[in-house]
Amino acid sequence: MTPMHATMRIGLIALMAFTLVFTAEAQTGYKIEFSIKGLKDTTVTLGYYIGESTYKRDTARSDKQGNFIFTGKERLAEGAYFLAVNKMKTLEFVIGKDQHFRMETATDDYILNMKVTGDEDNELYFTNMQYLNSEHKVADPYLKVLRDSTLTEDQKKEAREAFKVINDRVMAHQDKLIGDHPTTMFARLMRVTKPIEITEAPKKPDGSIDSTFQIRYYRKHFFDNLNLADDAMTRLPRPYYTEKLNEYLDKLFVQTPDSLMPVIDALISKAKVNQETYKFLVWNCVYKYSKPAIMGLDELYVRLADKYILTGEMDYWMDASLKRNVKEYADKIRGSLIGKTGANLKMQDVNFQPRSMYDIKRKYTILYIFDPDCGHCREETPKLVAFYNKSAVKLSFEVFAVSADTSIQKLKDYIKEMKMPWITVNGPRSYVGVYTNFYYADQTPSVYILDAQHKIIAKGLPADKMEDFFVNYERYLQRKAAQKPKPAGQSSPH
Repeated sequence: MTPMHATMRIGLIALMAFTLVFTAEAQTGYKIEFSIKGLKDTTVTLGYYIGESTYKRDTARSDKQGNFIFTGKERLAEGAYFLAVNKMKTLEFVIGKDQHFRMETATDDYILNMKVTGDEDNELYFTNMQYLNSEHKVADPYLKVLRDSTLTEDQKKEAREAFKVINDRVMAHQDKLIGDHPTTMFARLMRVTKPIEITEAPKKPDGSIDSTFQIRYYRKHFFDNLNLADDAMTRLPRPYYTEKLNEYLDKLFVQTPDSLMPVIDALISKAKVNQETYKFLVWNCVYKYSKPAIMGLDELYVRLADKYILTGEMDYWMDASLKRNVKEYADKIRGSLIGKTGANLKMQDVNFQPRSMYDIKRKYTILYIFDPDCGHCREETPKLVAFYNKSAVKLSFEVFAVSADTSIQKLKDYIKEMKMPWITVNGPRSYVGVYTNFYYADQTPSVYILDAQHKIIAKGLPADKMEDFFVNYERYLQRKAAQKPKPAGQSSPH
């Protein structure tokens, strides 16, 4: 090789290396150019979603021709974004792997006029939106027929069939886009909206249908269209990640802490490979079970706090103040969870005599924490009095009522007015310390039901639901007794 050839070769290699470096540097961060006809001298906000909330990421100022640029040194997190003008969302789009691109449109129709250069995701996103708009126009006459309440189902038959053809065509079109571009942000967004199709249940060897197949199949494939470790799924216009999580936990499993905790652990393990989804999923579950709709599931809050928060697992994003708040709330409720042995309370009654809750010898004790000045208490107390007078003997329960107010006179007046026939004590005049150290009572009235062994079996029940609870609980005890194994050597009666 001649010196000149060698020099040329080195020069070409150096040029190629320079070009590669330059290209890599040019693609760092983000640079999104907009040209929106009809937008003049306006401040535009680039916003994004997390769960059900929206946040500001950047701002820019458009010129008289509607040109503006968002730019930054760090890449944007993938997901759905929007433009806001005067605090109003005007345009939604997606951010994927391409973060240097241009979008041109006009204010009279942002979607129809959209042209994208340099970004596969938004080319797909807006082409699909334009396609859907055109198909909706085709389907609109049939939809009007289907929505017409004056027509019979037979009269709607032709419209229903025509609409199905259009719908099937749209679904096939979107399936093809997803299949052709599977890793794009667009495809991930489209995929998460698709329902899981459940196959027919197979027959068992004896010819019967496997009745548990479909629920097991649905559980197994529930997250096929949503990757729990993809943090882009937490940044969508609709909070699909949270919605799917709630549906999975609320509808597909028995609603008890022992049933749900292993399921939650399994979900968290899938999300843990990504710190963003790890914290998102853990915090969603912690928040979900802080005030659960189903009695007893607050135990999950304590378990999750102990395992994922108080161990320091979330310290990489959670500040000391939030962690302290989680701990304080967990400690407040952990002693009064369903299944725990309730602490004894001992306070003075209106005659300044000590009364102990543990002295009650009935099968059940209703702990009723109230405040004489509480409006809700004034509604609930008469209902509880009526239930007591009707059922206390039959159901073998006693009420131990604790007043949150310091005034004995106010308590006397309240007892007389409400005709309260049970044991009533003044909470602040306590021999065992502050009652809220033992029974969480962030509001009045607060209710706990304990059995003869002082185990908490229910809480938060309004008076008009108590009879149903006691009836159902007695049935539960009877079933439990019937299932209990008989002692060895004891024969069954014939």
